[in-house]
Amino acid sequence: MTATVLITGVGKRVGLYLAHHLTKVGYQVLGTYRTLRPELQQLEAQGVVLYPCDFYSNEQTNALIAIIQASHSSLNAIIHNASDWLPDDDSSAIVTIEKMMQIHATAPYAINLGLAPLLQKNSASYSDIIHITDYVVDKGSKKHAAYAASKAALHNLTLSFAAKFAPKIKVNSIAPALLMFNPEDDEAYKQKALQKALIKQEGGEVEVLKAVQYLFDSHYITGQVIKVDGGRHLA
Repeated sequence: MTATVLITGVGKRVGLYLAHHLTKVGYQVLGTYRTLRPELQQLEAQGVVLYPCDFYSNEQTNALIAIIQASHSSLNAIIHNASDWLPDDDSSAIVTIEKMMQIHATAPYAINLGLAPLLQKNSASYSDIIHITDYVVDKGSKKHAAYAASKAALHNLTLSFAAKFAPKIKVNSIAPALLMFNPEDDEAYKQKALQKALIKQEGGEVEVLKAVQYLFDSHYITGQVIKVDGGRHLA
């Protein structure tokens, strides 16, 4: 029986990469997106089932949970990749932290509770929930404090849900640092960023994929975090 994986935020970067690869190796991938992008047509052509959902909206999040409950009898995994990276803004501080908490903690919390019964029903020995957090969970951030706090909340949910859903559902975090630069990043910024790690290169999306595959294959890891940061926490 084909294993089914829900990945949130598949429109670009890590989510897009994971959706492409997992589909190619035989998973049925369900993907969410907030913004229409040309890349989504490629995913659909591969067989990815796409659901529009803005996780800043409780109504849309609840609707997503309901449609997946109605359309699928079981799930094998959920990968919480959807994210945003808002800088702190003194003029709208409450709005900023509410938005960060909404997308990084509230939505995953609701999805995990709503779809846990589907994860319990599959025929495999174990199911997986994977939260994509961030290395700043342990460090904080001077310019993105709300973002860092919300990712820390997501990691704490890893601990709570690992205990709540054991033994059938394994729940873990992957905490990346610099994976890839954006097209608009200039050379000076790139060099400055690379100096912040022991391994001075972009990790690439493949490093998250390797961590995902490791967690999928494990029958004994839950409530843990895999740090994909090039030794940044030690530099």
